[in-house]
Parts: sequence; C-alpha cells; structure tokens
Amino acid sequence: MTTLFTNIGSLVTCAGAPHARRGDELGDAGLRSGVGIAVADGRITAIDADATLQRAYPQATGIDCGGRLVTPGFVDSHTHAIFGKPRHEEQELRAAGVGYMEIAARGGGIHSSVRDLRTRTEDDLFALALPRLRRLAAHGTTTVEVKSGYGLSLEDELKSLRVIRRLQDALPLRLIPTFLGAHEIPLEYRAAPRTREEYLALLIDVMLPAVAREGLARFADIFCEPGVYTVDESRRVLTAARAHGLALKLHADELEPAGAAELAAEIGATSADHLAAISEAGVRALAASETVATLLPGTMLFLGKGKQAPARALIDAGAAIALASDFNPGTSPTVNFPLMLTLAVSQLRLNASEALVAATVNGAAAVGGAGEFGQLAHGFSADLALWDAEDHRELPYWYGDHRCIATWVRGSPCHGAVAAGTFPSPAGDPL
Repeated sequence: MTTLFTNIGSLVTCAGAPHARRGDELGDAGLRSGVGIAVADGRITAIDADATLQRAYPQATGIDCGGRLVTPGFVDSHTHAIFGKPRHEEQELRAAGVGYMEIAARGGGIHSSVRDLRTRTEDDLFALALPRLRRLAAHGTTTVEVKSGYGLSLEDELKSLRVIRRLQDALPLRLIPTFLGAHEIPLEYRAAPRTREEYLALLIDVMLPAVAREGLARFADIFCEPGVYTVDESRRVLTAARAHGLALKLHADELEPAGAAELAAEIGATSADHLAAISEAGVRALAASETVATLLPGTMLFLGKGKQAPARALIDAGAAIALASDFNPGTSPTVNFPLMLTLAVSQLRLNASEALVAATVNGAAAVGGAGEFGQLAHGFSADLALWDAEDHRELPYWYGDHRCIATWVRGSPCHGAVAAGTFPSPAGDPL
C-alpha cells in the first residue's frame, strides 16, 4: 500500500549524493515547497506536487501534514543508552571544580556506571533503555547508534549488546549496535595482580571474537585519550576488531590532543567523535580522509567547558562533520536532538542548513548508512519527522522546546502518529 504525505508547508530533503557532504554541499539542505511524498514498502517512491501524486496513486492512504515542516528523521550516531542509574552527583562535583579525569580517578565517572550495570539483569537494562529510546524518537530521531561500554567484562558487555538486539526487535527505531569494551580500563585491572595488558588481551582475544561470533555489533569503538587508551593500544584493539569484521569508531581528542584523529584517518575509521581538543594536524588528517568528524556539543556544554570542537576549521579544511547527542548518564544526559542543532548554530557557528545536513545525511555516513537513510529522496528509507514549525530555521531557534509531532521509520509510525492524518499535540506521549 502507498502512503501519501501531503499538505507539507516546507520540506527539507537533504537530497543529493549518497555520501557525507563537505564544504558548500554541507549547506544545501534541499529545501522544497509545494510538494508531497509517496511511500511504499518502507521507501520513498516519489516527491512531486500533491495533485500529481494523488493522480498517480488514487488508492493511496493520505496523511495531511497540516502545512507544517517535514525533515528527514535525525540520525543520532553516538549514544550510550544502555546504563543503569543516573550520575547527577557528578554535576555538582564539577561545579565545585572537580575535573572529569579526577572524578574518574576517584572511582566515579564511567567506573560508577560499570559498578551499577554489573549488578543489573538483562531484563532490568531493557526496561530502563526502552523509554529512553522512545524519548529520543519523540524528539525527531529515527536512527540511533547505541554503544555498550558500561560492562567492561565479557559477561556484562555481551549482556549490554544483547539488550540492544532485544530493543531492535521491540522498537520501530533503527538501532546501530557498537561494541565499546574499550571504554575504560576496569579498576580491577589497574592494580596487581591484574594489569592493563591483561585487559587488552581480554578485549582482543576473548571479547571481540565472542561479539563477532554472536553478530552483536556492527562497530567497535575505543576511548583514545590520555589516561585511558593510548594511540598504540587503540591501534591494536581496532586492528583486531577489523579482522573480526567490525567497522571502526573512536572517541577521539575529547579533552586533550593525543593524535586520535590522526589515527582514525590512518586506519580508515568510519567516524572520529568528540574532537574538542583536536590538533591542527588532526584537522588536516580528517579533511584528507573519508572519516566523518562527529561533533558532540552537548557534552562540552554539560561539562562546563569553554571550548567546543572547531567545527568551522574542520569544514573549511574540507572535513565531513556530523552532529550527535552523546546521550549518556554522566556527561550528556539529554534525548533532545533539536537542542544539538541549537548548540551547532550558537556554539559551533553552523547555519541551520549545515546543522540539518550534519544531523541527517552526515549522521548516516557516520554509521555507514548514507546510501540507505538520512535524506528524503527516491529509493531511500522513508524516515520522516513532522514538526510544529513552518521554517527549518525554527528547529535550532526554539531551543530546548519539544516541537516534534510525529516520526516514521521505514514508512511506519514511530512516534506520535496515532492514525492517518491525526496527530497529538507536540507534547503527546510517544508510541
């Protein structure tokens, strides 16, 4: 059956080449008016005038968009949605001047989430993650990369990844699973008789083969940062991950420049994420590579840092940039992707069109899906978001507001669309 989305006031298509956009291409959001969208079997079959579509598909189901804004659904290419309790106490510590790495050295930060997750069952984690992902969908996100990384043991990392697989079956959202067993060195491997080298061996010789054997992840990631994993250690782990058929990501140069961006380019990582402390050499390396520079402005805001990733320098150098939320319990506890657009404009100095392309097409490229989703064009997955807005520039403008009325993934309702042509208020509960 064909579904027609008609009476669209303004349409953001982001249509174009099926790869990450750079330079001037980044600013072309493919704005159109006076057209509707035809969807069949989960894919876009036509974009044309409403009357033309209605003549071509006389038996189609119609969805009246009420003269509102329609965009591609956001692609959130960096989240840590599988966790237990929040870490609100750390926000006050940072306000008192205690730094991120000092909190970690005291056994807080990631280590706190690890202790908590290890006490929880798979069912517990599933029950906690399900409403979080629904809230992400309620803010216009239709594809979510979800990492493990709060287990740091074979059993608990596999448990986290199995939760992601269960969530894939339970939700209409598109989920991209990532193995992040190299999120930290567990505390038990930081003191005798165990060593960090033994944990590296566990990652490479035990965890990666088990993850690959069960087909639980599409990507492997590592936190390449002074005090966590070195560049050499990261190269070892990621080289092993690639040998097991996993694509590669890096937490790169978040707090200090350490050569992680250069490593990402060297090994052909799909994305290098964070980059608030990237060096000029790192900028040049990413610009000369296919690696997407994924920027996470919500993290630096929440950490109270005065410095953000140098988005304009990356763009001017020719790098491809994406935006993501970094949704996690310690440093970016938000499901509000439109807020990332606000920060992209106000903090990273992008314009609204650049921010939208970075949040859709380039987000898709950051998870290896630029040929499948992230734009509204013939043959692409019908991942749409309907907004209580008339102009695409309103999305970063109404900062912190909840303007998403409905989303569809592969043409099926994901949030808010309770019946064809009938929508709740933007504050309505997600499906």
